[in-house]
Amino acid sequence: MDIQEITARVERDSVILRQIMAEVEKVVVGQHHLVERMLIGLLCDGHLLLEGVPGLAKTTAVKTLAATIKTTFQRIQFTPDLLPADILGTQVYRPDSSSFEIKKGPIFHNIILADEINRAPAKVQSALLEAMQERQVTIRDKTLQLDNPFLVLATQNPIEQEGTYPLPEAQIDRFMLKIRVDYPSAEEEKEIMARVYQGAADNVSGVVDPAEIVAARETMRSIHMEEKIVDYIVRITRATRNSNEFGLGLDGMISYGASPRASIWLGMAARAQAFMTGRGYVTPQDVKSLAADVLRHRIILSYAAEAEGTSTDDIIKSLLERIEVP
Repeated sequence: MDIQEITARVERDSVILRQIMAEVEKVVVGQHHLVERMLIGLLCDGHLLLEGVPGLAKTTAVKTLAATIKTTFQRIQFTPDLLPADILGTQVYRPDSSSFEIKKGPIFHNIILADEINRAPAKVQSALLEAMQERQVTIRDKTLQLDNPFLVLATQNPIEQEGTYPLPEAQIDRFMLKIRVDYPSAEEEKEIMARVYQGAADNVSGVVDPAEIVAARETMRSIHMEEKIVDYIVRITRATRNSNEFGLGLDGMISYGASPRASIWLGMAARAQAFMTGRGYVTPQDVKSLAADVLRHRIILSYAAEAEGTSTDDIIKSLLERIEVP
């Protein structure tokens, strides 16, 4: 297909995103960045990690998004006493038949809200690894496939340390995007109060079938990406591993850079961004706009960088400013 034909398909299939956006905005005021990133995750079939202080509508946004899709949703509240079997399920002995039967856990739904994921210990967090990567769950000697779509949207609170457990690097790398959720403006906060008092959360309805999302994904994957854009993505990712190769002057600031999974997700997210704006091709700006969300949880800073108060977002901003744009 040529770009004009791809663009025509994109304009036709992107209608479902506008329908979802309209329903979500009935409840969620502002937070356009958060809502757009959730739609990108939905398009790319990628899991999302939402980070922000309490009360910023992280949980509400996820529940509202799930309500707009005619599919199954399950909220799992992560707590220090949670066990892997509480999420995945277990085998139950049936005396009448003298056999074991698998009782599926809450992970067997299409959209999973892992609320306050860093409140559970590493053993429980690791129970999600197979489900998030292979879309399957193994209980004893049986492997069960998860439904499609399967999406994990996890939330965590960055300021409360007591009773929390840092996510292992392998777990964090499974998330396509790490989204920072910020405070609303004064006008948005007034609107939030008004909508809560009016009970706006009860007005959301399912407007999209999972089959429509699958069709939109196929169209999104057909969006044209020039090889020079692919090279640009690879340069950005490689620069997080070896800044000296690109002369960026970030010596000793990064202990570990992003894995090739970052390049894969950054390319996919750039296509999704083009899809949402109705274009049949990817631009460098699509890549730059998603780079921070894809990379910030995949870069491990050195002690020197942390001592200077440098954040991963500062590093990413520096990379984007200094790497040549095609």
